[in-house]
Amino acid sequence: MEYTVQKLARLAGISTRTLRYYDEIGILKPARINSSGYRIYSQAEVDLLQQILFFRELGMGLEQIKTIVTDPAFDAVKALREHHQKLLEKRVQLDLLIANIEKTIAHTEGGIEMTDQEKFTGFKKKMIDENEKKYGKEIREKYGNETVDRSNAKLQNMTKEQYEEVTALSEEITRTLAEAMKTGDPAGELAQKAAELHKEWLTFFWHEYSKEAHAGLAQMYVEDERFKAYYDKEQPGTAEFLREAILIYTGIQKK
Repeated sequence: MEYTVQKLARLAGISTRTLRYYDEIGILKPARINSSGYRIYSQAEVDLLQQILFFRELGMGLEQIKTIVTDPAFDAVKALREHHQKLLEKRVQLDLLIANIEKTIAHTEGGIEMTDQEKFTGFKKKMIDENEKKYGKEIREKYGNETVDRSNAKLQNMTKEQYEEVTALSEEITRTLAEAMKTGDPAGELAQKAAELHKEWLTFFWHEYSKEAHAGLAQMYVEDERFKAYYDKEQPGTAEFLREAILIYTGIQKK
C-alpha cells in the first residue's frame, strides 16, 4: 500500500504541512517522488510515522526523536515495547487522577468525606513517578533504595499545608537564587539565604539532614546533565553557583 501526502495525513490524523515539515528536517522522507512530483510513502514510512507520533505523544522533541529513529541501531520492536510500558504507566497516573476527581465531585456534592491530604494524592504520586523516571537510578545509587523510598513516602504523606509550603518554598528558592546570581558572589548574603532555603526544602523530603548529603546533592546538580539543565534553563551557570553556595554553607570542601 502506498500513500500520497494527503492520504497519509488523513490516515494519521495530522496535517499535510506536518508531513512536509518532517520531510524538510529529514525525520520522515518519502519512499520516492513520482513522475508528477508527488511524495509517495510506503509501508516503511507509515510504520516510522507511527513511531514518531508515539514519541511525540510521550513529550519528546523532534530533534531527539530524529536522533533515535535515524540511528542505525534503532530497534522498532523494542521501541514499541517501551512505548507500551510508558503508556501503561501514564494510564495508571490518569486512572489515579480520574479517581481523585470522582471522589472530589462526590465530596463536593456531600456524598462522602474527603481529607485535604486525599485531595492531593494524585498530584503527589505524579511528582514521585516523574522524579523516579528522570533521576531514580542515579539517586538510588547515590543514597540507597531505603533512603529514596522513605523520601517518597514522606512526600506522599504530606498534608495540604505542607504541600503548599514546600511548593511556595521552591518558588522562593528560584527567586532568591536568581537575585543572588546577579551579585556573582556565592558567599554573599543572598546566595547563603538560597542555600539555607534549599536546606529547608530538603527537610520536607529527607528523613534526616546532613551537611555531607546536602553537599553531595549540590555536586550532582552540576555533574548530572539533567539536573544541570533544570537549574540552568533560565540562567546558565546557576547549577554551579548553587553548588558553590551550598558548599560554603555546609563547610564541605569541593573534591
